[in-house]
Amino acid sequence: MDEFIRGLGTFAQNYWWLIFPVMGMAGGAAKAWERSSKRRHERRLETLRMKAQLKTAEIEARALTQQSKRRGPSVVDTTASVVPNDLVARLFAEHDEITARWLDYELDVAKLIAFPAMSDGRQPLTAAFLRAKKTADALRPASADAKVSEQQITEYLQAVGDYAVAFEIAEKDARRLRDSTFTGPERKRLERAQQLLKVAVDESATQAERNVAYKRVREELDGLILLSDAAVTVLEKQVARELPAQGTATPAADAEPAPAAETAPAPEPEPMPIVHPLRPAPPRMQPREEA
Repeated sequence: MDEFIRGLGTFAQNYWWLIFPVMGMAGGAAKAWERSSKRRHERRLETLRMKAQLKTAEIEARALTQQSKRRGPSVVDTTASVVPNDLVARLFAEHDEITARWLDYELDVAKLIAFPAMSDGRQPLTAAFLRAKKTADALRPASADAKVSEQQITEYLQAVGDYAVAFEIAEKDARRLRDSTFTGPERKRLERAQQLLKVAVDESATQAERNVAYKRVREELDGLILLSDAAVTVLEKQVARELPAQGTATPAADAEPAPAAETAPAPEPEPMPIVHPLRPAPPRMQPREEA
């Protein structure tokens, strides 16, 4: 060991000048990694744009195909000033489906703990999805029966396509990242919150145990994951066991009870003749036969 240290000292004395090219190489490697990371981000955004265009074309093709099946072989007149309502309805359905998938993460605290990037607007892909959602919501017509122009439906069609692709990419990225963006102590807090959450919604636990677990879940997530008001409301109902009423029918309070079935009165026992202790018993009377 001593020889190795002495050899290392001798090398440093004789070749100290190598530190400058080594530092230059390290700086170049850092810049190359930064450029590579930037290119990867640009490629992801380009992929997002390309998929959005494909998704838009797919939605439009499905809508036009559905119209062609009902109207015959003729092609829909895209130059008309008013767009058919069935196209708007199909876009509404696509829009609502994506929103429902997003709310599945937004309102489920367990999923938010497992995939925190889905609620973190600092993540580039999540931020892109939230912007696409805002745009699609703003361009959505008032109702499926509303009269919209070709320009309006074209913008809404593009927005829904961007919204769908942005969600898929953000979801895949969140499932890839999981809790890797947190420090070691923060990941420990997320693990504790996940375990406590199971107790908070456990039907076999007492109400006091669920309340304490719920309070500790909020403490563990404080500063790590921002829960929406809607998610907090859903979780509090689960902790309080506010379950929907069962569909079983209950009898009315003022209903009269059903009368009991009438039963034939039990026959009275035949009286036994009184027998004097010193006299013989009289003969038993036989029933008289009717003529």
